[in-house]
Amino acid sequence: MEEKMTARPHKLTMVNRSSCTITGLQDVVSFDENQIVLDTDMGLLTMKGKDLHVSRLTLEKGEVDVDGTIDSLVYSSNEAYRRSGASLLSRLFK
Repeated sequence: MEEKMTARPHKLTMVNRSSCTITGLQDVVSFDENQIVLDTDMGLLTMKGKDLHVSRLTLEKGEVDVDGTIDSLVYSSNEAYRRSGASLLSRLFK
């Protein structure tokens, strides 16, 4: 079954490296207090930092707010993740 994706604008807004709002979100791959991996319309986004906290998550709208000390943001290809068809958490609990 082919999954239909709607094109939403991908936008990342960060204030003082302590709060970040992201749109164009497809899925949350993994998260803990030091790293959050998000599947966005523009690729996998890995956020690293300290005391990271997802304060708001709305997958229907494709939006997420993150608070904490953000040290780095890195984009990478999400093709392998999309081909797998499942998030890391769902694969762990098979």
